[in-house]
Amino acid sequence: MKRLGWLAALPLLAFGAPPANHSGNKTSPVPSYRDLKYPPLKPITLPKPEVYTMPNGMRVYLLPNHELPLVNGVALVRTGNLFDPAGKHGLADMTGSLLRSGGTHAKTGDELDVELENVAASVESDIGESSGSVSFSCLKENTAEVLAIFRDVLTGPEFRQDKLDLAKTQWRSAIARRNDDAGSIASREFANTLYGKDTPYGWDVNYSDLDHIQRADVQAFYNRYFFPANVMLAVYGDFSPDEMKRQLAEAFGGWTVRQSAVPQFPPVQPRNVAGVYLAEKSDVTQTFFEIGSLGGQLRDPDFPALSVAADILGGGFSSRLVKEVRTRLGYAYDIGASWNADYDHPGLFRIAGSTQSKDTEATIAAVKAEVEKLRTAEVTDAELKTAKDSVLNSFVFFFDRPSKTLNRLLTYEYFGYPRDFIFAYQKGVSEVTRQDVLRVARRYFDPATFTIVAVGNPKDFGTPLSALGLPIHPIDLTIPADQPPAPEADAGARQRGRALIERMQQSLGGAERLAGIKDTSFEAKVQLETGGPPMAVTQRNTFIAPSTLRQDLDAPFGKQSVFSDGKAGWMASPQGSGALNPAVLEQVRGEIFRQLYPLALSDRASDRTLTASGANSIDISGPAGQRVQVDLDPASGLPAQLHYQGEGMGGPSQVTETLEDWRDVHGIKAPFHLVIHQNGKKFADVAIQQFTINSGVTREDLNKKP
Repeated sequence: MKRLGWLAALPLLAFGAPPANHSGNKTSPVPSYRDLKYPPLKPITLPKPEVYTMPNGMRVYLLPNHELPLVNGVALVRTGNLFDPAGKHGLADMTGSLLRSGGTHAKTGDELDVELENVAASVESDIGESSGSVSFSCLKENTAEVLAIFRDVLTGPEFRQDKLDLAKTQWRSAIARRNDDAGSIASREFANTLYGKDTPYGWDVNYSDLDHIQRADVQAFYNRYFFPANVMLAVYGDFSPDEMKRQLAEAFGGWTVRQSAVPQFPPVQPRNVAGVYLAEKSDVTQTFFEIGSLGGQLRDPDFPALSVAADILGGGFSSRLVKEVRTRLGYAYDIGASWNADYDHPGLFRIAGSTQSKDTEATIAAVKAEVEKLRTAEVTDAELKTAKDSVLNSFVFFFDRPSKTLNRLLTYEYFGYPRDFIFAYQKGVSEVTRQDVLRVARRYFDPATFTIVAVGNPKDFGTPLSALGLPIHPIDLTIPADQPPAPEADAGARQRGRALIERMQQSLGGAERLAGIKDTSFEAKVQLETGGPPMAVTQRNTFIAPSTLRQDLDAPFGKQSVFSDGKAGWMASPQGSGALNPAVLEQVRGEIFRQLYPLALSDRASDRTLTASGANSIDISGPAGQRVQVDLDPASGLPAQLHYQGEGMGGPSQVTETLEDWRDVHGIKAPFHLVIHQNGKKFADVAIQQFTINSGVTREDLNKKP
């Protein structure tokens, strides 16, 4: 007989007949979950950290806790991306990441990584919308060592150029992909429309911003906002307060930088942006939408009632939007509502969800109808109780660890809130009545003032959005082209660039022979370094001038093919085939731009810019932001390396291709060995087995799917 495993036996044990009772008495029935009783939540108590100000002006909060042998700290800095200068959006974010990754005067960021990993510690940095932070975490025994690194990152960052370049590459990748996800588009455009795309709360980071940010800008931003009197430092964990005071005095006593007081953050200006805003995205089969208006601040007297009202409207499975729009009408895939408040400026009242394309107009109309119902009559006692319990029960997660409580107290003081604010809010929620919900719904949830953002394919809408009776405003999702400036724009640099490319042409076989190349093909054996054992791949590439490329890979995970004519294309793999998405198409366009022989003829292309970036280096830029630096071998004039920003296995990367083993193919020099590095690490070794020029292959041949 086949033996049942314990998993197979579990249902029988749980739900089978009751076990025999040897006393002859019947067993007691299993109680219903409805009969379970839960004790009330324990009252929240606030810890009392020791607070003092150091002679240099830095405010310090100490909260000992000896439960675990750990020490954590965070420095909160009054700064934020709301202070980004015009034309350099993203500067604060970049400064925040480079504080840590750029290393200190004494050590690079990579050296700090190794040192911290060796003692199971961390030091991190970040700058958000209206605050910056540098934090650390370590074992008690390593406090002095890690505190020294934390001090150096906070007070002496180096902002190394290679890490700035990498940060820009990562930003460029994020910009290129920001229209890939329809839900993210809806969220972004909803916020940007309400706050204003010309304000710090609503503007986007574009390629031109990154081009204008230099290392000196990062250093200047840091110098303006990182000084002792602008820092609040909290330390929590297993330490003696007297000993920690001594260590902090030793670490930060010499940090005496002074600056004028940081100004207030810019206010949010209310805007009349009621109406429907449509972002057309033809590659989706559903519509993502966001509906609402500006919210309020946490200190607003009506915030407790608004939290409860929003929960009744769309806070969970028992909410009205879920029960009516999603469940009864069957329109929305998902839907929810929230009244979001910020500390120092209005947040957003947001109703968000997604639906089938054909139901877009009906779903939005149903949402507005539910909002009107909430404004028309009082909610039921059951709805009120469920919503209040939901809001109040969430409080336990604000204070489930003393460190969270300390951070919350630090944030309250940062934004000028009283220490007991959370208790006043808690009391306010508990006192909300049905009349309060109706009052705030009528005052704040007005469909006539709603901004409605929809992202989808209007060709598939069952009813056009104009049926809502509101003006329709198209959203332009165009991403401004990435056009990095040439390193030198003077006439002398351009002239030297032309001289270098003419030498490159001559070394490859002559400009006229290069111009006569109609197509090239190669087959190669590739060893990929992916972190584990090397992966063997066979690669076949065929290029037809000026812009048609086909690549086929035979890899352990299966075969993959990519085709593009520079405007569109497709990809086929074991998972299926389909059109190239924008991110992949952008990568393919970069590969087409870097085809060696057309690249060598860039002086004949009116839409390309050549400048000398060194004694033997040419910087070549294209019309759509493509850019590559070609380093020539000083002796032969042949291309020795290509440097460019690309997409690596782990995301955006700085790529270097080294070209070796040059051989003659019908009077043209061709490299038969390539070594590719991504962010300084070897990624691929390419050994070309066969190289063909002018085989007569056609575009139709390349466009055949496997």
